[in-house]
Amino acid sequence: MTSYVDRQGKRLDEYPRPSVAVDIAVLTVDAGCLSVVVVSSRHGDGLPGTFIHQGETLAVAAGRALAEKAGISGLDFHQLAVFDEPDRDPRGWVLSVAHSAVVRRDRLPDDVQLRPARSSRSLVFDHDAIVGLAVADLEQRYEEQLDPGHLLDAEFTLLDLRRLYETIYGFEIEKDTFRRRVIGSLVETGRTTTAGGGRPAQLFGRRRDVKMNAHARLQHLAAKGR
Repeated sequence: MTSYVDRQGKRLDEYPRPSVAVDIAVLTVDAGCLSVVVVSSRHGDGLPGTFIHQGETLAVAAGRALAEKAGISGLDFHQLAVFDEPDRDPRGWVLSVAHSAVVRRDRLPDDVQLRPARSSRSLVFDHDAIVGLAVADLEQRYEEQLDPGHLLDAEFTLLDLRRLYETIYGFEIEKDTFRRRVIGSLVETGRTTTAGGGRPAQLFGRRRDVKMNAHARLQHLAAKGR
């Protein structure tokens, strides 16, 4: 079989090519703070990541990086963007395909390292920018669907839900405004709880495949408070 030759008479392997890596921003809520998983290396603290091995898909490499670097398995993650600045990695020309995941804290190892996802992180390479993009992506997903990362239990109070959204956005939301925003995505369970103290609070569940009310958009409200 004849090797492919382009119009310049060159084979593909005659061109310089970058190394390709994957980096994964795993977001969670820990003690009321939106946090990101970090790992330590000789280069400094950064996101779990690895170089693509021959014959691997990006998804397989990302899963391997999470398992080997952070002891995390079984997560659903998705691609965010390609970070391709030629000098982004001092080791050489490296493209990174950034991924993101959101997961409950109790699904992560007890000894996992966490950093606040919104404040200064000082991570290696351009990992701070990857985390920033992951947070913006999370906000957008939570704008469109009710708790798509299932950070809450199957049943929850409106207060639980509002506190989660305030943690996601880093912004306090007026409770009546929030109720109007989410009520169409909720189903009443007929049960109550006194877990938070005080009067019994109504428990709700999620409606499946329902988009949230487009009025009083949470991202707009959050932006006003930042």
